Amino acid sequence: MDNFQIPVDPQLGGRWRALGRTVRRWVYDEKLLNPAGFVVFTLISCLFAFLVVQKGFVFGVVIIGGLVAPPMVYCLATVPQFGILTYMTLAYAIMFLLRLGVNFPLGTLMDGMLLLFIINFYMQQKRKKQWELLKSPVTNIITVWIVYNILEVGNPVAASRAAWVYTVRTIAVVAISYYIFLFNIRSKAFVRTIISFWLFFSFVAAWYAFKQEFFGFFQFEEDYLHSSDLIMQLLFIAGHWRKFSIFSDPVTFAYNMVAASVLCIGILTGPVSVGRRIWLIFFIFSCLFNMIFSGTRGAFPLVPAVLILYGIMKFSRNILIVVIIAALFFVGLIFMPTSNQNILRFQSAFRPNDDASYKVRKINQARIKPYVWTHPIGGGLGSTGEWGKKFSPGTYLADFPPDSGYVRTTVEAGTIGLLIFVIMIYTILKTGINNYYSMKDPELKALCLGCTFVIFIFNIGNFPQEALVQFPSNVYFYLSSALIVTTKRIDDQQNKLLHA
Repeated sequence: MDNFQIPVDPQLGGRWRALGRTVRRWVYDEKLLNPAGFVVFTLISCLFAFLVVQKGFVFGVVIIGGLVAPPMVYCLATVPQFGILTYMTLAYAIMFLLRLGVNFPLGTLMDGMLLLFIINFYMQQKRKKQWELLKSPVTNIITVWIVYNILEVGNPVAASRAAWVYTVRTIAVVAISYYIFLFNIRSKAFVRTIISFWLFFSFVAAWYAFKQEFFGFFQFEEDYLHSSDLIMQLLFIAGHWRKFSIFSDPVTFAYNMVAASVLCIGILTGPVSVGRRIWLIFFIFSCLFNMIFSGTRGAFPLVPAVLILYGIMKFSRNILIVVIIAALFFVGLIFMPTSNQNILRFQSAFRPNDDASYKVRKINQARIKPYVWTHPIGGGLGSTGEWGKKFSPGTYLADFPPDSGYVRTTVEAGTIGLLIFVIMIYTILKTGINNYYSMKDPELKALCLGCTFVIFIFNIGNFPQEALVQFPSNVYFYLSSALIVTTKRIDDQQNKLLHA
């Protein structure tokens, strides 16, 4: 018994080793791009289809999420360029997806993406300290703005801390994206990619509004429009529906169309080929034409304001002629007789004293002044408007309609918060204008000018409406702020290489 051994066929061991080599070749060398891979993936697909039929649609979504989520999280945490483009895409699509009925906390998802970006930032800093990339007057004032809004959680007169939680996300948390953009946008090629993404999304949004105007709404949009009397009251004006495209509301839609248009106006001042120049001009008119469908009067004066700013910055005979022609066009549009409701609403934007809603806003603003002067740090974030009605109903501020980004900031964050915000806007605009004059690369110079225009129109548009509280406006505001700084940094690096 001691000498007993189980006989082993040497040929069997050789077959197992050969099979192992074959499998390794199929998987590692050929990446399953072979008949074996076809069979394997076909069987897996059939298994998934069977499980979805047995368990339901939700199970299929879970499977897809389980397959997609790990590589997505890995790429977001390790490839900042991929993360930035994904963040930009979701900022544009988030409100459309929510209206479509996607039952998922997309806002929390975007907060989570910012957390991954911050982790990636510290991982990069651990490998190589590069704090100098964040140094800028714009960075300093945005930091002050973020810290002040976070400290507002301790506002002693705030009626609700829950309202602060919801409001600070769209004001201070989103502002953190500025650091991510500033730190990771380091090349002209990536700046071009970002601008291309931005213009592509804007073009899709513009023509989606064209579809809404001339071909009607989809059923899920009809359901939204008739979901409450308040929505109908705000969006159904003079027998005509205001259009909102893929955005949350007509105001956000209109302001983003103007933002994309003035960005293109800035790009046109640089070295642009004839074909691309024609495309950009077509793009500008597409956005501005479709913007009229929004019925947002606060957006109509923004392009003339940008042309005036550019005429001052770049005073010359040709620019003066362009500005005069544009002015004549707008004057003609303002005073032309028409029965078109979109054009009538456009014309009313330049006659505010004849508008009943504007008079109501002036009365409300006069009513709130005594409160503002006696509350230097405001009544707390989220104390007015919809959040005020939800989290602190019955309070004095809950029933106050701010109807203006600056008024909301003054009431909720106080005169101190308003001062910080105004200094922030001033610093960004001053930096953009100074960088424009000091840069050498004509393409980067034009992009810097376009982003300065974007900040300028959001600044003006924030007076008649709340311009910076909704996606994607808040994200693209800080993206433009970062591009103003990064284009100058890239230009300086190019100049050093030329003179090295």
